[in-house]
Amino acid sequence: MRFEVERKFLVADEGWRAGVTSRRRLTDGLIGQFATGNKVRVRLDEDRAWLTVKGERVGLGRPEFEYEIPRADAESMMGLVCDTCFIEKTRHCVPHAGLIWEVDVYAGTLTGMILAEVELEHEGQAFEPPPWLGREVTGDPRFRQSALLRRFGAAGRVVTLEEVLAGPL
Repeated sequence: MRFEVERKFLVADEGWRAGVTSRRRLTDGLIGQFATGNKVRVRLDEDRAWLTVKGERVGLGRPEFEYEIPRADAESMMGLVCDTCFIEKTRHCVPHAGLIWEVDVYAGTLTGMILAEVELEHEGQAFEPPPWLGREVTGDPRFRQSALLRRFGAAGRVVTLEEVLAGPL
């Protein structure tokens, strides 16, 4: 088990694009979410598939368990177990001041949404924010992937950042 500590931010401008060192396309399907905040998701990228189990949040962190699974199993889960809505995004890795920032550019109904996150070793870890970083949304439930999926996954149209911001906290 690992304990994931991450902070999430809006992106203020396109400056991050110049620093991208790698990218990969991800598709996430929510298998289950519980009142405690625990969740189980299945994820696919170009090369692999895995299940992720996330425990209840403690401050900025939460326990996380990941298990690689056969791609065919993940595809079946997405079709048979997950809701019909998925999160599709391209994750760009952008090194800055000794940390790797992951900038997620969403597709599908969330086209145009761009969020950046950084994983830290502990909650109190200091870091230098990149100049392209916008407002922090770490504790904002509107920007949790499961909330975006539940609220806008079946919208049938592109959802704007303004619509997400206008939603309830």
